[in-house]
Amino acid sequence: MRKILTTSFLVVVCNFILWNHLLQPKKSVLIVCLIFGVLVYFAFSILPERFSERNLKYMTLRMKALYGGCELLTVFGYGFMLEVVLYVILFFVGKISWKVLVGNFLVFLVLFLFLEIQGVIRLLLLSKQIKIGRKLILMLFWWIPLFNIYFIRKITRVARVECEVESHIAQMDAARVENHICQTKYPILMVHGVFFRDWQFFNYWGRIPKELVKNGAHVYYGKQESALAIEESGKELSIQIDQILAETGAEKLNIIAHSKGGLDSRYAISQLKMYPKVASLTTINTPHLGCKWADILLKKLPPGIVNQVAKTYNRMFKRLGDSHPDFMGAVCDLTEARMVSFNQEVENQPEVLYQSVMSKMNSPKSAGFPLNLTYRIINRLQKEENDGLVPITSGKWGDYLGDVSVRGRRGISHGDMIDLFRENIDGFEVRNFYVDLIKDLKNKGY
Repeated sequence: MRKILTTSFLVVVCNFILWNHLLQPKKSVLIVCLIFGVLVYFAFSILPERFSERNLKYMTLRMKALYGGCELLTVFGYGFMLEVVLYVILFFVGKISWKVLVGNFLVFLVLFLFLEIQGVIRLLLLSKQIKIGRKLILMLFWWIPLFNIYFIRKITRVARVECEVESHIAQMDAARVENHICQTKYPILMVHGVFFRDWQFFNYWGRIPKELVKNGAHVYYGKQESALAIEESGKELSIQIDQILAETGAEKLNIIAHSKGGLDSRYAISQLKMYPKVASLTTINTPHLGCKWADILLKKLPPGIVNQVAKTYNRMFKRLGDSHPDFMGAVCDLTEARMVSFNQEVENQPEVLYQSVMSKMNSPKSAGFPLNLTYRIINRLQKEENDGLVPITSGKWGDYLGDVSVRGRRGISHGDMIDLFRENIDGFEVRNFYVDLIKDLKNKGY
């Protein structure tokens, strides 16, 4: 209701030439109305979020400004449509000079375009959920009539959802912050998967660690190199485990490992005798039974191409800080054949809690390249539900905590489980998923 009143009032203010021509009020009345209208107009253009009915208590300054951008663009869209209706009516009435109508419309257009430009700038600068492609379209075509209203309506919806999600997270944090629900008995070691690093340039785990720390968790990272054979990554992890325990004085730690990181962790626990120092291992989308697509690619692709890709990768990641990256060692350890021997050698240890989680994509459109391609390969070869890289059956190890998915075509991909693209997914809040995961470890005494 407040939005309707605000839009209607601003339309009236921006048509002051027309109303002055029709009503011809006294100068004193006109001046008072103009001053009041100008004040409200600039108040709305500067702090549009204050005119909404939304509770702003749990919004950060960025979210308030972004929500204000949504309000500016919404009022622009509805106001422009009201103006069109008004001019259609005036066209049929036909008693007003065209000079008055043109002059009035130009003033209205300038004032409302000022609101639109402000809203566009806010969304371009402040939204993290509107994708770059859409931002480019908005930046280039915001001025095109009708198209801009249609397109702005679509991306404004994305920005509003972003504000709602962040506000909801902040509200939940405020309610649970005193309970330290993620303050486990043992510190948390988060272990990354293959082809990524977790401690330099880019946080592998997205917004997840910050949320865990807010709720009391003590978070550390695996810091193993981006691509190595499981044995080598396991050695790096064992060194990191000893360093964390020495630093914290803790007896043990809990490991949360994604993808190949789960295999690296299992190797360190069993083969490198880390099991007295590890309380639990929770694997996220880990290929415990291997990835058939890895076998196929290694067999089908010409050796020259595979070797060139490996050399390029190793050279690039050396420049990024890895001392001895091994692309082929990492990929070969993900095959089904290698996992058969691995699982025979690397047995679960009774002192450690093993549990696992898997997600699944619902269609190739759940993710971009290369996951949309590997999703199709797994579906064709194994006819199994998968996350774009790992079949669900391959991801089950120890106590299985269940499949993670959402309704519709979106699904949850391999990358979504580590907040790779920092994307808010309808029906799945990745930060709360990990908060619940750590909370459960705490409740189990870990």
